[in-house]
Amino acid sequence: MQKTIPVEEAVGMVLPHDITEIRTPSVQADDDSGDTGGKQDSFKGPAFKKGHVIRLEDIPHLKRLGKEHIYVLRLGPGDIHENEAARQLAGALAGSGVVVSGEPSEGKLNITAGIDGLLKIDTHALYQINFLGDVICSTLHTNIMVNRGDHVAATRLIPLVGKRDVVDRATDIAGQSGGVIRVLPLKKARAGLVITGNEVFHGRIKDKFEPVLRKKLSAIGSEVIQVSIAPDEVDVIADKIKDCLDAGADLIVTSGGMSVDPDDVTRFGIKAAGAVDIVYGTPVLPGAMFLVGYIGKVPVLGLPACGMFHKITVFDLVLPRILAGEKIRRKEFAELGHGGLCRNCKKCMFPVCGFGK
Repeated sequence: MQKTIPVEEAVGMVLPHDITEIRTPSVQADDDSGDTGGKQDSFKGPAFKKGHVIRLEDIPHLKRLGKEHIYVLRLGPGDIHENEAARQLAGALAGSGVVVSGEPSEGKLNITAGIDGLLKIDTHALYQINFLGDVICSTLHTNIMVNRGDHVAATRLIPLVGKRDVVDRATDIAGQSGGVIRVLPLKKARAGLVITGNEVFHGRIKDKFEPVLRKKLSAIGSEVIQVSIAPDEVDVIADKIKDCLDAGADLIVTSGGMSVDPDDVTRFGIKAAGAVDIVYGTPVLPGAMFLVGYIGKVPVLGLPACGMFHKITVFDLVLPRILAGEKIRRKEFAELGHGGLCRNCKKCMFPVCGFGK
């Protein structure tokens, strides 16, 4: 149960919740003792924390924050306070690879990445929880790379006091998910590169794929162990892929020769090398002619020419998921269509944009 009393009568009371203050650099405000004599820095946070005993000198500050009344709380057996709710929700939402950060502030608890890796959100469970009302969880997008310590989610109870059974239902949904919010570590791949194309093989042009791929693989902790160049011949491409496997590669990336042109036969070379479960073509631009297949447990990725000309392509969306242990099939490709159109911004801000989300 909640009731309110005038703030002037609240001296000696214990605050049952944080009271938030927002200041901007353009706002001048007095502190508790008088005029600051100038502008204050930007600030948003608790001016008074839960448990603070209200003093006479706090009254002017509380009134500046628009507080004419203070809550007095008496919790019934079916009620739950926002801070207890936040702890219960965060504990249920947090799966492997994430940690709950500190104590609730203003009723909210943050969840951060405990490791570097791929953020995975159970979006269906998240929807079910947020549909309940009174409880919320906000997250970053699923399938993006995060670093240890990154803020990936936050949860709270909307009212100061809510119904315990609502929080319990949210907890049950999260428990059935096995972790609504997780960060998966990436495998450190030993990659073999097969650069295809007569123009590169015969030295007519310089290959530009290798440095791009080396940089992208190195950025996520993998290494290139072998590079081969093959002409547009199915059998040679297949042999070069097998050479990479013999050298110990656990990831194969081919580049070029993925279009519908009759001379572009890389995908046939991938199949001739023994790849199965091949999926060719994605609803992502750039990257429509991308291919994924598997030789045993080794993923084989066919990267079209767009990988040379665009900083970010479907390759950047799929590679981390493969290294996190996902098997990419037609279903996973089809889901990429929503958000799969790159804006080709003059200054690329990926992953802080909508591409792939």
